[in-house]
Amino acid sequence: MPQPPALIIIDMQQGMQFDTLPPRNNPAAEDTIARLHAAWRGAGHPVISVRHISRSPASVFAPGQPGVDFQPRFAPMAHEHVVEKNVPDAFIQTGLERWLHVRGITTLVIVGVSTNNSVESSARTAGNLGFSTIVVSDATFAFDKMDFGGTHRSAEEVHLMALANLHGEYATVMSCDEVLHHFKVVDDTASKSA
Repeated sequence: MPQPPALIIIDMQQGMQFDTLPPRNNPAAEDTIARLHAAWRGAGHPVISVRHISRSPASVFAPGQPGVDFQPRFAPMAHEHVVEKNVPDAFIQTGLERWLHVRGITTLVIVGVSTNNSVESSARTAGNLGFSTIVVSDATFAFDKMDFGGTHRSAEEVHLMALANLHGEYATVMSCDEVLHHFKVVDDTASKSA
């Protein structure tokens, strides 16, 4: 019997809320991630929380810094799997691939930050490893960035380009509503807000 898809929440750490970061897009991303998070937990599907642990002592993600902690609303439960990574890709030297294979999990739903960095990097590897991979477009966000030619790109441009890089090659890009419908996962937040 096929195993349910795993929800992978990438780098939803306190450092991602610091005022020192460049402008971002999709201000509703955290609420959308929270919807999926609650729906996955409600269905009893696997949730994997990924956090970045920097090797640089000056980083907000260095061990012991407040930025490294999960944002309270995304704190993992005791029985949920936590992946700690040192590079953008959640699969590199973390044991994540093996953890998924041991449990027979073949489908991944990826959310988090940032779209063009850890999300894109992890989704590319997931697709290359043969996982059926979905990236949730409205449950990710990016930051303003200068392109290699020196042109300023808005966070929305960076976000959309990263999604375009992934869709049809390494992953399928879907909205939160499409994911909930596709996997027939109940969204209790919709009924509570009605």
